[in-house]
Amino acid sequence: MKPVKKNKAEEPELEPLCCCEYIDRNGEKNHVAACLCDCQDLDEGCDRWITGKSVPPETCERIMDTISDRLRIPGLRGAQKVNISILPPLILLPVFLRVASWHFLLGVVVLTSLPVLALWYYYLTHRRKEQTLFFLSLGLFSLGYMYYVFLQEVVPKGRVGPTQLALLTCGLFLILLALYRAKKNPGYLRNPASSDRSLGSSQTESLSRDGQEKTRGLPGAESAGSLSNRTPKDDLKGPCRVSAGSPAKVKEDWCAKCQLVRPARAWHCRICGICVRRMDHHCVWINSCVGESNHQAFILALSIFLLTSVYGITLTLDTICRDRSVFTALFYCPGVYADYSSALSFTCVWYSVIITAGMAYIFLIQLINISYNVTEREVQQALRQKTGRRLLYGLIVDTGQYNRGFLRNWHQFSTLGSHPCHHPAEDIV
Repeated sequence: MKPVKKNKAEEPELEPLCCCEYIDRNGEKNHVAACLCDCQDLDEGCDRWITGKSVPPETCERIMDTISDRLRIPGLRGAQKVNISILPPLILLPVFLRVASWHFLLGVVVLTSLPVLALWYYYLTHRRKEQTLFFLSLGLFSLGYMYYVFLQEVVPKGRVGPTQLALLTCGLFLILLALYRAKKNPGYLRNPASSDRSLGSSQTESLSRDGQEKTRGLPGAESAGSLSNRTPKDDLKGPCRVSAGSPAKVKEDWCAKCQLVRPARAWHCRICGICVRRMDHHCVWINSCVGESNHQAFILALSIFLLTSVYGITLTLDTICRDRSVFTALFYCPGVYADYSSALSFTCVWYSVIITAGMAYIFLIQLINISYNVTEREVQQALRQKTGRRLLYGLIVDTGQYNRGFLRNWHQFSTLGSHPCHHPAEDIV
């Protein structure tokens, strides 16, 4: 009877939540009506602010954690948590762009401060090694808001035809589809003991044990985590293992955090907290890593975005600054601030130009890295260790480790993930 009584005593904790209730970060039931009540950190911060004392950074972090935990909306299965990082772009971007359209000088100040604020927030989150939806929200909302301004302010002027509008709309949908594909699994490496149900427990343990024994049997295995010690034969994909007749010809990397053997060019992402196969970098714009499985979709999304953005900028400038070339209208468009509609469109054009220039730089770096068959992670490590061949002040970095020539490098990139166990002979030597 004791277990029955125990279950009855636990029943109140297992009761379903109403639409406004939730379990907070302390594991206690809370209500959205409580808002910021009973928050000692907030009370302490307000007291110090009123008395003129400085608020410690730890207190500010705890206040933000409390706010983000209690910011919720009612749902069918309890109050759902709202990520606070998605809200600033939704509120500040329209306000800033409309203020910038009031005057030329205001436009210069606002459009200059926006990249600075974005870089500052990126540095803040990158230093704390935490995920954020701020940049993904900023990118998606920028696309939607630019399209809204185009429909409301540019199309009614009569210079954009149905075919041009259809092409721009098609480009927008293609961007969203490519982003959706790029957001998928970039090639996460899972622990075979916990995620690979196709293998038995004894097979999984022997596979992990074999990988560890191979790593321990190598000279200098303590530094196996360094990319500079890897050779081209290590570019293994999936659970395949390649033996070339000698133990010294097989080198694998053991990740102590994920507790698994990872192939060459795989890396542990500090932000995602998991190893990624052939990791290129962690992209804040998609809030995910760029790896073997989504690198092609990432490049496709960048290329479609650049084409669509340039086309939309051209249509807008041709409408509000008639009888002028696109480049001339971008820097000299007299009378554009006389009409608020034209001023808002012109401000959005310059905002799009800034975003497009940044994405074009990322796209250029990606094309260069693919041409030399290096990842951004390998480039950064080569720059820190001062290895490899550097051209154009470090814009081009060739480690020489996986470079097989321009055409073969692009062929290998075009077949990423399609043949997980196939390797050319020179990658095994």
